[in-house]
Amino acid sequence: AEAVDMAVSSHSVAVAVTDAGANDDADRARLHQMGYKQELKRGLSVVSNFAFSFSIISVLTGVTSTYNTGLRYGGPSSMTLGWLVVAAFNGCVALSMAEICSAYPTSGGLYYWSAKLAGKKWASLASWVTGWFNIVGQWATATSVDFSLAQLIQVIILLATGGTNGGGYVASKYVVLAIYGFILILHGLINSLPIHWLSWFGQLGAFWNAAGVFVLVILIPSVAKERSSADFIFTHLNTDNGMGIHNKAYILGVGLLMSNYCMIGYDTSAHMTEETKNADRSGPIGIVTSVVLSNIFGWIYLVTLTSVVTDIPYLLSADNDAGGYAIAQALYTIFNQRYGSGVGGLVCLGVIAVAMFLCGVACITSNSRMGYAFSRDGAMPYSHLWHRVNKHEVPLNIVWLSVLVAFAMALTSLGSQVAFQAMVSIATLGLYISYALPIFFRVTTARKSFVRGPFHLGRYGVIIGWAAVLWVAFITVLFSLPVAYPVGKDVFNYTPVAVGGVLLLSVGSWVFHARFWFKGPIVNVDTY
Repeated sequence: AEAVDMAVSSHSVAVAVTDAGANDDADRARLHQMGYKQELKRGLSVVSNFAFSFSIISVLTGVTSTYNTGLRYGGPSSMTLGWLVVAAFNGCVALSMAEICSAYPTSGGLYYWSAKLAGKKWASLASWVTGWFNIVGQWATATSVDFSLAQLIQVIILLATGGTNGGGYVASKYVVLAIYGFILILHGLINSLPIHWLSWFGQLGAFWNAAGVFVLVILIPSVAKERSSADFIFTHLNTDNGMGIHNKAYILGVGLLMSNYCMIGYDTSAHMTEETKNADRSGPIGIVTSVVLSNIFGWIYLVTLTSVVTDIPYLLSADNDAGGYAIAQALYTIFNQRYGSGVGGLVCLGVIAVAMFLCGVACITSNSRMGYAFSRDGAMPYSHLWHRVNKHEVPLNIVWLSVLVAFAMALTSLGSQVAFQAMVSIATLGLYISYALPIFFRVTTARKSFVRGPFHLGRYGVIIGWAAVLWVAFITVLFSLPVAYPVGKDVFNYTPVAVGGVLLLSVGSWVFHARFWFKGPIVNVDTY
């Protein structure tokens, strides 16, 4: 019997190894069909692929860093009910992207998809513009996430040393920038590790976000002595925000920026497909599951935070102990009221800070894979440097380029915090525009010729695709509108300038330079 068991066990292992080898060969063959060699190590499972997207979406990061914006523009109802509206339409974007990802599982992701779906006449231009919107949006995302972490660390130090009203330490903008630079260096070092170590950080990020939300949504209401009513949480609109905007629909719309920013980053699953096993299935699953779970976890976390908001003007005031950082002040206050000490609030902020740090790791990962693919096709200056991989099959050069670009982007904070806020806008709209372009080509020029992968939407693909495209068009206009009246340099909305600048530079460089040599994705295998 023992011999039989051993034989069966050996046979099972052999079958498993054979299946794994067959899957690896299938992934390699599919990549070869798309014109690329297998240069990156294919060591990620479907769970690891999902983890990277879930970590980079990171509702603890997104909600915390933009809660002030949501509270000021729109208030509770704009955040809690607006989240559900954004979740529905953003789900259409995610589903459409997942369908295309299944058909074209490559690290290039969106810009490769645009090249294949736009038709021969427009392929190279579509690929060029999509790629630049995506990579600039990703750089801005890494910048906004890591700079938000540096600001949160500064607030934690401020509260730990007595707060604004107790002689606490207020870091200068140069100190905050130094903290930010140190965080970026750590993220660069982590992303220099082999993929199996990097995968561990991705899974840790997913676990930490899920566990962090679970702990905070139980802890916060149980500690708070005063809680807002359900009517306040779901129906209160903050019209008295000092921004000169009184139209309720306008206020409600502007407040949707928070929810949209919280949901960006799931294209990471597409950029990691060349390192993922069963990529044409695992990539789409990673996109969809990360978005669905983030929507659920994010809404619960958002409602929990809003349940302890009882005085909006005080939480937003620069004269409070946290210097106007609403969530930090709210958590510090509820623990102070309950226990006579705000230490518990600082611990909660520490949990959020770790989630932000792990989100930043995933941001640089996604940046580097997109940059690797884009430079592999010759689209970036000095491309021959950026698509090199080291002995561990890691694109090391582009990892550190991503770090340097993110640091350079944050230098705008030295001149104007308002100008720096444009980074959030570039990150949000830059990525959404890059999401929408290949979907637009999928439902127009490639409507009949699109060859589906294992994951597809069937006859609903075109309908869902159009919903996604129209939603992105709507928020592009919405977030370009003035956010305060009268319009002045201190409250100017830099979004149309920033996004328009990316469009102008990408199209301009195409017209005067790139159209003569950039032909879209380049085949780097001997046969195609």
